[in-house]
Amino acid sequence: MERGPTGYKTPISMVGEACFAFVPNALPPNPPAEVHAAKLQRASVALGRLSGVTGLLPDPHLFIYSYIRKEAVLSSQIEGTQSTLSELLLFENDAASGVPLDDVQEVSNYVAAMSHGLKRLREGFPLSLRLIREIHAELLAKGRGAEKQPGEFRTSQNWIGGSRPGNALFVPPPPDQLLACLGNLEKFLHDETTPSLVRAALAHVQFETIHPFLDGNGRIGRLLITLLLCNEGVLPEPMLYLSLYLKKNRATYYDLLQRVRLTGDWEAWLDFFFDGVAETALQAAETVGRLLALFQTDRRRIYELGRTAGSAPRVHEFMQKQPLVSASRLVKELEISKPTANAALGVLMKLGIINEVTGNKSHRVFAYENYLRILSEGTEPL
Repeated sequence: MERGPTGYKTPISMVGEACFAFVPNALPPNPPAEVHAAKLQRASVALGRLSGVTGLLPDPHLFIYSYIRKEAVLSSQIEGTQSTLSELLLFENDAASGVPLDDVQEVSNYVAAMSHGLKRLREGFPLSLRLIREIHAELLAKGRGAEKQPGEFRTSQNWIGGSRPGNALFVPPPPDQLLACLGNLEKFLHDETTPSLVRAALAHVQFETIHPFLDGNGRIGRLLITLLLCNEGVLPEPMLYLSLYLKKNRATYYDLLQRVRLTGDWEAWLDFFFDGVAETALQAAETVGRLLALFQTDRRRIYELGRTAGSAPRVHEFMQKQPLVSASRLVKELEISKPTANAALGVLMKLGIINEVTGNKSHRVFAYENYLRILSEGTEPL
């Protein structure tokens, strides 16, 4: 439904050039957005299935380490980074030679931002503007963007597309109206009269429209979806990598955001969002099943070796959570000797379960290759 702009234009002046910024109306939409019940139901069922699969895991945190990193890679790729999941894991193992460090640092920051947000929510801290600022501080803590006021809402005008506001694709609210817009958004985040999935969809568009930071708005806005769904209990764990869907449909994604602003077509956006949640949740549930089958097969092969397997079962179990490791990390994490770690890695290499990926004679890093291959599907750079 097209109901006209979802806000109003206000005049601003930039370097003597008169132009207009867009100030969004408070949520929820008025008149209310018409929710396609069948699409919402399909998305809810898919999330329920994902939650059910997660609940069957002997250790749900087995996958959380890697799933958070997959979402970090995908969300950052939408913004133009070229880092892959394997490169991020190498970076975290201090073995990322040849990797574009600005890109991989940006993705690593996203991991830290998501982890911080989830930790704070588990501690009982509310989903709030303060938490959003804390997350933003983590996102821009190091590397590219570190000079763009990490953790602080902007005090100057920004714009999207173009070289200046006068020729921009979109100009967000001016700084003097920013806090009022954000205050309305914060209130809506806790509007229990709006279903959680609908609220997440609407809040994401509103955040991107307000564009409250000088940098990192897209990544924080997508992270907000995950945090809201986890905070509401819709997702027991952050295992929904919605950025995979947004990455594949990036042009449509940006077009729908703009259509909401200009024409009020919330319905097209909600349909797109629900389709993405359903598709991504079903893919995630299938991925969990494939990984569990892989682990079971490899575990059986290891135990067939009997006592000659040594510590290989423990190392294999550890790599189910962290699929790229070094011997020194195993020594630290499993409290085993260096010879024991190397012997176990040798057993797993002989079975073809892992491979050495650096080509170095020292400081070697080993990858659970089939695990990484399954998990990395869709994370190839754009």
